[in-house]
Amino acid sequence: MASVSSPLHPPVFSLSPPHPAAKRKLLSKVHAVQRTSPSPHETRTGRDTSYTHHRQRSVVLRSALDEIYVLDPPPSSPYEEGKTEPIASLKLKLLSVVSGLNRGLAASEDDQQKADAAAKDLEAAGGLVDLSKDIDKLQGRWKLIYSSAFSSRTLGGSRPGPPTGRLLPITLGQVFQRIDVLSKDFDNIVELELGAPWPLQPVEVTATLAHKFELIGSAKIKITFEKTIVKTTGNLSQLPPLEVPRIPDALRPPSNTGSGEFEVTYLDADTRVTRGDRSELRVFVLS
Repeated sequence: MASVSSPLHPPVFSLSPPHPAAKRKLLSKVHAVQRTSPSPHETRTGRDTSYTHHRQRSVVLRSALDEIYVLDPPPSSPYEEGKTEPIASLKLKLLSVVSGLNRGLAASEDDQQKADAAAKDLEAAGGLVDLSKDIDKLQGRWKLIYSSAFSSRTLGGSRPGPPTGRLLPITLGQVFQRIDVLSKDFDNIVELELGAPWPLQPVEVTATLAHKFELIGSAKIKITFEKTIVKTTGNLSQLPPLEVPRIPDALRPPSNTGSGEFEVTYLDADTRVTRGDRSELRVFVLS
């Protein structure tokens, strides 16, 4: 299982291209839900308090896998009204573009261009990210909803992987990043289903690629790989986890340095956009 240990976001595994009929089913639905919430402004007369209510739109995205993301635009002050509304609309546009692409596995070249353009619009509106001030916003478990690298049909993107769907077909499940800003832990978590010859049942595993991270400048992050932990789930969940340590530097090929860098180009309370050192665009939502 040492091949799971890619230094950058997801591990390196190959996937078969989705069937054309499957891609047609990857349609997303976008719903705008009107909710009434109290305004922070109030008027008091004696003991009576009157509240002014306003209508707020909540963005609800339903993906092809029936996963639902609810993103509420942050409450805006009168001074931020002109800025907050465009950003909320641009976030909706980006999430709408990528929500039906099966995290990028079903993305055509045209889909990639639309996703990249939508991300650039959001990045421009959001301004420069300063993680030295907003490092706490990285904290948490983030779900990957789009990666431009997946259009190559491998989890490693531009990095090489094993042959596509032959002796051991692999089905990608959910992909997460778990970040702890205090301990500097940066874990890539990938759920996989490993095919097995009939009559054996497929094996479900979760691979955790453990890294440490450090800030480089105001918005760039460097991650250094430490180890991979593979844990079976489902019917074989009782088996102990398998730990694959980091390959010693002396034995590591020059192309695999054990580290990687990416830039956080947009960040708020529930959405994160990054661009990797090999031009990979990735979009995450807080899970």
